[in-house]
Parts: sequence; structure tokens; C-alpha cells
Amino acid sequence: MTQESQNTSMSKQDNPDENQNHLHRLVADSPMSTIQVIVVVMCFILNMIDGMDILVVSFTATKLETEWGLSKTELGYIFSVGLIGMMIGCLLLAPIADKIGRAKMIMFSMSLVAISMLTTAVIDSYGLMLILRLMTGIGIGCLLPTMAAMATEFSNDKRRDFNVAFFQAGWPIGAILTGLFVSWVVPLYGWRAAYLMAGCFSLAMIPLIYFFMPESLEFLAKKQPKNALKMINILLKSMGHAALEILPEKPNKKTASIQVTALFSNNLKLSTLLLWSGVFFSFMTLYTLISWIPNIATTTGMPFELATYAGTVLNLGAFAGTVGIGYLAAHMGLNRLIFLYMTGGFILMSLYANLNMGYFIMFLLILLIGFTVQGGMTGFYPAAARVYPLNIRTTGIGWAMGIGRTGAIAGPALFGIIFDAGVSIQMLFIIFSVPLFIAGINAFLIPSSFFKNN
Repeated sequence: MTQESQNTSMSKQDNPDENQNHLHRLVADSPMSTIQVIVVVMCFILNMIDGMDILVVSFTATKLETEWGLSKTELGYIFSVGLIGMMIGCLLLAPIADKIGRAKMIMFSMSLVAISMLTTAVIDSYGLMLILRLMTGIGIGCLLPTMAAMATEFSNDKRRDFNVAFFQAGWPIGAILTGLFVSWVVPLYGWRAAYLMAGCFSLAMIPLIYFFMPESLEFLAKKQPKNALKMINILLKSMGHAALEILPEKPNKKTASIQVTALFSNNLKLSTLLLWSGVFFSFMTLYTLISWIPNIATTTGMPFELATYAGTVLNLGAFAGTVGIGYLAAHMGLNRLIFLYMTGGFILMSLYANLNMGYFIMFLLILLIGFTVQGGMTGFYPAAARVYPLNIRTTGIGWAMGIGRTGAIAGPALFGIIFDAGVSIQMLFIIFSVPLFIAGINAFLIPSSFFKNN
């Protein structure tokens, strides 16, 4: 490259800050290209597989309970240990994606999930089940914030909130398909067939990740691994942009260093605390519902196949709520939108606890509860992506969701313990509706300035 061409390239980005953010703005201000759409769709499919892997245990819980003679408390531990793994993955492993790359982390995580799910299909031990559910949770915990960062970084400003919500909609779709499959295959072939199916889907995703999941432009520009300029230009060409002649200015080591303390800088401290608290309480109720709804239904006398459909209806509502909040976010501030969703879930769960109803009204309320609770929780993902700047985005999302997982862990386990203590299902629904209202208040209090397109 000649000195003249270098000077020409650098003259376009004389300001160091502008230089560092050049590729970010190039993506943010341009229409979505085919490769960007492919990445978002890949994140959706991967999240759909994650929904299968983590929620298959709730659909097979009644069979596990019967075959292994488990108490409600022991069943609650199976639900919660997978969520412990998700917290470990979010907090300890997902931030490594900011150092090694998003695509590599996604490949590692899906491989771990595939191995643990396929092994679960052949075990006959409660202890091994706990270990393997922990491994599955770790893999999924790594995947979720990394995919959220990918969906964000491959989206323009106009579509960002919708795309992040759309990728999240894969989770309930995976749960719906799992519920339908389980209601058919488990009575015929046993609960292990469900884990085998989910594991095979996870395994099949690994070559697709390798061939169709490129590395993030923002990561390549920031870390500049070997052949970074070549990889950046291949991506830019596929997105319809001109190639770079030289790499953007690389952030210095002090700037590039990613510390959790950065989430508590003066302008982020309040929002981080509100975000963590909101995610904690929304996860507490959401994961209690998705873990226990099918089992609650069979406990109250509903046939296994119909009880499985109760879980499916919950996730059908969750899908609609997830897509809905992605669409509405373009017209209303996310913090206010999350508040409305969560308040709606609080009211609906209170109604569920206090109404005498037939199956039709019961399924309708479950559908609406899924819509509001999952939709509201999903709003926290694009909210976190908005709150944190790109250099700490995966770390910020990972810690927010990791802290939230403590609520997800506590909820199902606490539900099982209280259930065994003799508290009525109606009272349990009232107790677990309150965290939704608290989550909504926390979201509402996050400063609205973070949710403007910029």
C-alpha cells in the first residue's frame, strides 16, 4: 500500500473516536443486507434449539418424578441446577467472547450443549442428571448474551430492538415444538427420546455455525486478530460496502480492558442496578412458570398430554409477546413498555389464582400470562444492549442476565419447597406474581435517554 493511499484512508477518520466507531456507524446507518439477516436468523434458530434443550426437562418432569420417585423439592432442584449453569455461563464464560470472538464462543457453547444433552438420553441416575443439567445450563448461559451481542452488532439502528427481540422469540418456539413432540413421543418411547431429539438438533447446528456465522465487525476492528483486515473486507463486501485500505485505529490496552467495574461508572451505576434488579425478579417468575406449569397441571388431575399442551400454550403466548415487544419498541420507550407488560402479567396471574374456571378460560389465561411475562422479560435484552456501549456490551448483557439467573434459580426451587410445605397452588400464583410488578417498576425507572436511537 502506498503512503498516498494510507493518507487518503486516514484522512477520512482523523478523529480517534470517529475512527474507532467507523464500522459501527457504517452498519448502524445502512439498510440490512442479506448476510446481516442471515446472522439474525441464525441467532433465532440457535435460541430455538436452546429453548428445546433447557425446557425439555419441564415437559418430562412428571415422567421423571414417577420413574425415579422424586419429591417436588427434588424436582425443583433439577429445574434450578440448569439455571445455576446458565448463571455460571453468563457471568464467567460469556464475557470471554469479548476477548476470543463471538463466533468461537457460540461454537464452543453449542458443542457443550450437544454433548450434555445426548449423554442425558442414556443415564439412569438423579445425581448424573443434576451434573448434566448443569453442563447444559453453562452452555446455554454462554450462548444467550453472545447471541444478543451478535444480533445487536449485525443490526442497523432502525431494526436493532426488533432483531434482538426476534432472536429471543426462538426460545418459546423451541419450547412449543418440544411440547408438541413430547406429548407424542414420550408416551410411546419414554422421556429419554425427548433428550435424544434435542441433542441431535444441537449437534446438527455445529457445522451450520461454522459455515454461516461470521465474526462480528466490531470485534474484528477492536481486537484485530490475524487476517483481521481481510475478514473485515470480506464482510463489508457481503454487506454491500467498500473495502478498507487499512485497519481502523486499534483501541489502546487501557481502553480495551473490560472490567465489571465499568458497568458501575458514574453514568451507568443506577441503570445497572435497576437492570439487574428488574431481570432478577422477571426471571424469578418466568422460570417458575415455564418449569412448573405442566407438572402443576398433572398434579391437579389433568391428563399428561393435555398438561403438556398447557406448557405449549404458555410458550405460544410467550412467542407472541416476544415478537410484540420487538414491534412495539419502535413506537414506545422500552422502559415504559416493559412496565406495561410486567404489570399486565401481575394482574393476569392474580386473576388466575382467584377464578374458578374451566379448561378454556384456564388455557386463555395461561396464553396471556405467557404473552406478558415472556414479552416483558425479553424487553430486558434490547434494554441491556441499549444501556451499555459496544466495548462492554457482551459483558454488560452477560452480567445482567447472569444476575437475573439467580432469580431464575431461586424461583423454581422455592416453588417446589413451598409446594411440599402444603401451600395451595392459588396462593403460590399470588406470591409469584408480585416479582413481576417489582420488575416493571425497575424497568420504568431506567433513564429514557438510553432508549433513543443513536
